[in-house]
Amino acid sequence: MTDDRIVDTSSGRDDGLDKCPRCGSAEIHYEISVGSLVCGYCRFQWNEKVAETAFGLDSAIAELRGHTMASGTADVREDLSVVTLKCQGCGAEVVINAAEQVQSRCHWCRQTLSLNTQIPNGAIPDAVLPFALTREQAIAQIDAFVANRRAFAHARFKEQYVPDNVMGVYIPYLVVDGNMHAVLQGTGEVTTRQYTVTVGSGDNKRRETRYDADVYRVQRAFDLLVDDLTIESAQRFSAQDNRSATNNVLNAVQPYDTENAVTYNANYLKGFTSERRDLNVRDLDGQVEEKFLAIARAKAQPTVRGLDRGVRWEREGVAVHGTRWVAVYVPVWLYSYADSALDGSSLTHYIAVNGRTGTTMGSVPVSHPKIFAVACASGVVATAVAAALSLAFFFVS
Repeated sequence: MTDDRIVDTSSGRDDGLDKCPRCGSAEIHYEISVGSLVCGYCRFQWNEKVAETAFGLDSAIAELRGHTMASGTADVREDLSVVTLKCQGCGAEVVINAAEQVQSRCHWCRQTLSLNTQIPNGAIPDAVLPFALTREQAIAQIDAFVANRRAFAHARFKEQYVPDNVMGVYIPYLVVDGNMHAVLQGTGEVTTRQYTVTVGSGDNKRRETRYDADVYRVQRAFDLLVDDLTIESAQRFSAQDNRSATNNVLNAVQPYDTENAVTYNANYLKGFTSERRDLNVRDLDGQVEEKFLAIARAKAQPTVRGLDRGVRWEREGVAVHGTRWVAVYVPVWLYSYADSALDGSSLTHYIAVNGRTGTTMGSVPVSHPKIFAVACASGVVATAVAAALSLAFFFVS
């Protein structure tokens, strides 16, 4: 039995400084236009190393045994959210709330201090996937999305829509690789005869199609390798409850090229906000298992196409040989609109733009009278077309 393994992905720097590798300056920021970190002093440009290769997390998935956990996936502990950073420039001590921020400036010498040492409070991931789309490009995507839905949008939304309110946000995900063996068992049917019968009587008399079929026991067993399955790890954006906000839009803008995520450097976060991870690996085990099973069903589907009446899987399971977990920040441009109804209820509508690919999804508040009017008009048109076709058929025949 292979023991679980923890891979240390922390920077190893305990001075709270991310410095320019050329001149040592701490004045660093990320520029989307050039796709790299830029030193504000000497203008040197660079990126951190790709996390997978830097930490040896790119070994073959088929070789995984037990659970490999990058250190950024450690369980969240609420009692370690207040952290003191010691400035190595002047010796001052700066206190920050790691649940809300991972950077601060020294109040004496103005150096930028970053939380480099990973602490188990969900604030520091193993890797970050930087933004590739600029704010202007994201606004254009959101404008186009809204324009296609403007006809049914509520009047108050059209009056209050301000796309400039879009914000760049880093959303925490746990990325999982899995090596497993899947077994699916069930019953499938093959049509042997199709025929029509008359049932009912009087006004209820009608024709129905019936089928005869052979029934087979079906079993599929195969090895399954899953690469870079992404799971949201912040409850605020969980798709489980969307009664007060359309949170599930974040899943709709996937996938992310997480294989290109670089080792964590707090300077990638300058100018953006970031959400704190508050779900542990064990909290997501159920979601991950269901996604593994869904992938297994999809893999089995091409092998049962000959069963034309379909297959009902009655027993299914995966035996996991090994997994690998990494905490990653992914980039999202997010527009939100809080819609308050006359009855006092409120629903926050989100429009999300994948910060790497530009894939856009979201929701806007709609005017139900407009939809009802169009539906009624469509019904009238459909009835008129049907009547015209009936008359045409009558005269031609």
